Amino acid sequence: MKRYENLKVGEALSKNNLYPFACNELSSVLSLAYSRLPKDVKALIFRDTLSAFRLLPHSILRVNRIEKINKVGNFFKLTMKQSVNTSAAVSAANLLLKSVEAVLPKQKKNLAIVEFKQAKVALKRRSKSPEEDIYIPSLPQDILIHIFSFLDVSSLLSSAQVSRSWNQATHDDSLWQSLFEVHFYHKRVIRIQSSIDWREAFKKAYIAANSLKALRSGRGYCNYCNSIVWHDNLRCPNKQCLLKSGNETVDLISTHQVVNYLLGVASSSDESESDDEAVPGLWSYPTLH
Repeated sequence: MKRYENLKVGEALSKNNLYPFACNELSSVLSLAYSRLPKDVKALIFRDTLSAFRLLPHSILRVNRIEKINKVGNFFKLTMKQSVNTSAAVSAANLLLKSVEAVLPKQKKNLAIVEFKQAKVALKRRSKSPEEDIYIPSLPQDILIHIFSFLDVSSLLSSAQVSRSWNQATHDDSLWQSLFEVHFYHKRVIRIQSSIDWREAFKKAYIAANSLKALRSGRGYCNYCNSIVWHDNLRCPNKQCLLKSGNETVDLISTHQVVNYLLGVASSSDESESDDEAVPGLWSYPTLH
């Protein structure tokens, strides 16, 4: 039970950027581990499954509110309440529903299906709600680029879907060069041509550095707190770990590895080739917080 609680799936469901990851993880846990888990853990998984469906209507791609734009000298701060891509959230919820239908006993399955149907109705109403539509101020491209320079990768990609102007600003080369230097400072880029497409360079380096399944999980293993975490821009969300690690990135892990951790077994050697090898020390007992 402690292992599942330590995964903090329910907490992730309430965070828009983590919602699809958490739904996908729940789906894998149901499909691959549910039948082998004790009753108290099954109860927690069922609780989180219902929560996932109830929270679906809140996962709409939209800038709901621009809280403030302050200018202090040359510093602009944009605080936004953002939500995740609707299609990604709905897709993840549908995948979870399939696992529910295949695994849960009849009574629990019926309850979950009712929650899902109610959530889809609420989602449709919410997406059409006129009160959600807001005015997005038109700012010069140079100001937008400056604002976006303070965002992490996921927030920058989300901002690109807000408007044509914002999309254009998020493609600025200087933004991606800065992100490349933050994430891949140990790599050297040889300038064969007069210029480099830093956005494409970042994308290729990001994919090449990690397995595709690990990238899709939203999970990482922090060697400093010895725990599986929902990574924040490839860093441990624990501020103390950031101070200790010097902003070092976590070791990305796949959803299958998380399931194996929950079951207390090591990753098998016949896992998909797109998965990296198991993180050293991952299957020892992490510190529970």
